[in-house]
Amino acid sequence: MKLVAIGDIHGRNIWKQIVAKEHDADEFVFVGDYFDSFTVKGVDQINNFLDIIEFKEQSKIPVTLLIGNHDHHYYPGVDDSGTSGYQTLMAPSIKHVVGDNKQYLQAAYQVGKFVFSHAGFSSDWLDDSVEGWNVSNMVDRVNELLQYQPGLIAYRSFRMINETEWYGAQGYGDETFQGPLWIRPKSLMRANYDTLRKQIIQVVGHTPQDNIDIKGKATGGRYYFIDTLEYNQGQYLIVTDGVVSLGKLDNEKT
Repeated sequence: MKLVAIGDIHGRNIWKQIVAKEHDADEFVFVGDYFDSFTVKGVDQINNFLDIIEFKEQSKIPVTLLIGNHDHHYYPGVDDSGTSGYQTLMAPSIKHVVGDNKQYLQAAYQVGKFVFSHAGFSSDWLDDSVEGWNVSNMVDRVNELLQYQPGLIAYRSFRMINETEWYGAQGYGDETFQGPLWIRPKSLMRANYDTLRKQIIQVVGHTPQDNIDIKGKATGGRYYFIDTLEYNQGQYLIVTDGVVSLGKLDNEKT
């Protein structure tokens, strides 16, 4: 089984080249952030998102669309315009298309030992936010949060210091207890060192990378950070029967 995981889109249509090249794939996973580009016009971002929806609807193989923080603030029931890149003028139109297609968006996806989400699952955040979670149910539980209580997976999080005081997370996301749309790689790995690191392999976007560390030199092969489409126009991740490899387009930057 060949799965192709595609990093943050931000309005770019490069995914079409990836899909065309990987025509023998058995499954595609997009890790979110379809909106909020500084270089692609808002209307083009919307049309590109609708093209992705059409691809999912018409595809003969599974296509999973995960939600990113730059999509979440347009999601029904979420009132948050404070994220960098939020498009105030285009927001009504983006909210409309996201709302019309929210049934296609989910927070996480799992295939065997591989767990896909936009920024990653921290065991600290799961302890704080998902009652009774375990490795077997956490993906389903977080997907239910998006469906029924979408604000709970927002990029901001708080941790209780004592019965009356709360510690608020800083905006960048570099706290171990931040959620699966916003946590940054160093905090994600630090949070899970003695927990999820030993149980699952995570594939995430969110934090731009020059290249995908396919050899796992910095992550021990337990995390693959695939948000490379901004800085390296051509890398994506392939998982074939549980083995990872690097996908490349011909126009990949060197």
